[in-house]
Parts: sequence; structure tokens; C-alpha cells
Amino acid sequence: MKPKLRAAFEAELREAHQSESQGDVARAWRHLERAHVLSQAYAGPHVRVHCRMFGFGWRRHDVRELLGQLARILVAGPGSWLGRAPLGNTGGANVSILTPMPIPEDLRALLDA
Repeated sequence: MKPKLRAAFEAELREAHQSESQGDVARAWRHLERAHVLSQAYAGPHVRVHCRMFGFGWRRHDVRELLGQLARILVAGPGSWLGRAPLGNTGGANVSILTPMPIPEDLRALLDA
């Protein structure tokens, strides 16, 4: 990851943690989704986000999310290495694992830089 992209990725993870600790779980999840979009081309960060999403699901006692994240943890690394991660996909169990999605403009600018 280039330094500017890495900084944005880490900032999204920090915001997710801070939001969740303040009880704003919807905002926390949005930041995890944004971190996921930024990480998709990089195996380590991509798996890391899915592990964070798994932890989020664990703390919420969300069985659907836990099962969905287990599957994603297994395929995230190979998907990134092979360039098969569907761009823009937000990474949660509420979306298909192979569905590309629109990328928010601010994230697109970071990814294109």
C-alpha cells in the first residue's frame, strides 16, 4: 500500500474503533466497510479488515455476520493476490461475496492516486 492509502486505511480502522467504543455501531460499521474498500487489492490489510468485521459480529452476537466473515477471511487473501476481489464491495455478510459495488468518490480518489 502506498503511504497515503495506508494512512487512510488506518484512519478508517481507528474511526471504526472509536465509533464502536462510543456506542455508534452504525458509524463504526460504515468505517469498517470503507476500510474494506481501500484494502481489497492488498491481501494482508484485506484479511485484517475481515478479522475486524468478524470481531464486530462477535461483539454483536450476529451469527450471520460471523459465518459470513469466516468465509471471507478464507478467500480474502487469495482473492487479493489473484486480483479477483470485487471492487467496491463493502465486505459484510449482507452483500454477495462476488458483487462489485460503486466506490465512493473520496475513496476512488485515494485508490486512483
